[in-house]
Amino acid sequence: MKSHPFSGNSFLLVTTVFLLTAYAHAADKKAPPAKSANQYTVFDAHPKEQVTVAADPCDDPKDCDFFRLPYIEHGFIPIRVVFTNDSDAALSLDDARIQFISVNNDVIPAATLDDIQRRLFSTKSAVGKKIPLPMPLPPITLHGKPMDKRVTQDDADFGFNSTIVNPHSTLAGYLFYDVRELDDPALKGASLYVKMVHTLDGKKQLFSFTIPFDKWLAAQPAAKPATPSK
Repeated sequence: MKSHPFSGNSFLLVTTVFLLTAYAHAADKKAPPAKSANQYTVFDAHPKEQVTVAADPCDDPKDCDFFRLPYIEHGFIPIRVVFTNDSDAALSLDDARIQFISVNNDVIPAATLDDIQRRLFSTKSAVGKKIPLPMPLPPITLHGKPMDKRVTQDDADFGFNSTIVNPHSTLAGYLFYDVRELDDPALKGASLYVKMVHTLDGKKQLFSFTIPFDKWLAAQPAAKPATPSK
């Protein structure tokens, strides 16, 4: 991806402050209720296992303005992952791997809260400052600003609230993928790959799920034609 032509620190600081202030007003908004996985545009159904997994990306901030922070503007793409279990056995996601696979086969895991904190806020504050001590004692690290509460609040409100998908139920949550280094649009030719989902008793591991995003892109409203100049 090309770098932004405005790369000065002052521009970035002003832009970040503006975006963070705007998103603060979204604190009371809620995500749409999760539907059964087969009701989304793209999903992978395993009829024999009676499990369906869907992926619902958000690449436009207006479509997911319930988030408190501007993840998309900072190179993340939020994807709502939906598990619908129509079987009689509970499923466990404890060992599951839910990976974004780019058109060039880059394998991108879901971002951690620390990843998000470092990207949206000061890297220096996240890493901490090392204070030297007299030899032979090692330096100590003083951490600056703690985890921003909006990061943890968004995770609590919109992430997975459990790793168990009960029988005949649906479990959904948003995951964030760092696509800043990918060509735009990052979803073109990409897919979501879900593996290592197993029954809660550990006796059976499900086949992997692959959810391509090209069908989702094709279903999005076409861009409005430019208004001719007068």
